[in-house]
Amino acid sequence: MSKKKSEKSINNKTDKKKLSDKKKQSKPKISAEELLAIEKDKNIRLFAEFDNFRKRTSKEKIDLYSTANKDLMTKLLPILDNFERCISANNYQDEDGPTLIYKQLKSELEKNGLAEIENPIGKVLDTDFHEAITSIAVKSKKEKGKVVDVIEKGYMLEDKILRYTKVVVGN
Repeated sequence: MSKKKSEKSINNKTDKKKLSDKKKQSKPKISAEELLAIEKDKNIRLFAEFDNFRKRTSKEKIDLYSTANKDLMTKLLPILDNFERCISANNYQDEDGPTLIYKQLKSELEKNGLAEIENPIGKVLDTDFHEAITSIAVKSKKEKGKVVDVIEKGYMLEDKILRYTKVVVGN
């Protein structure tokens, strides 16, 4: 049995060698200019691929930094809200400690791209910026479909919504 296997493997090797010889003979000869053009094309494609890789990694790096910034900002928003509640509940003045800390924290967050969404009271509900929490009955027809109260302020980071403004809509 082992002789038959070894004969088959020898025959297979011989057949493969004959096939490769036929392939070599059937290939047309390429001139030096054509070979140069092929290599130039490969070089250009490789350079373009590397350039795309460089741009993609640069963009991913920027996205990573902004995502990290976004996570931190999201965690700081409740602290900012609590400062606002504290200041309004205790009637602190502009020169009092909590107010100064709040202003400093808010200014640092604004330097890093945080922006408060403008107060929407009296404006039509815009679902791109507002989240309707509830609706209440209103006396006049002018107030129907408009924002009556703000439950929680909304914020943007650069051009993206970080937190929607939570509002009450007139019905």
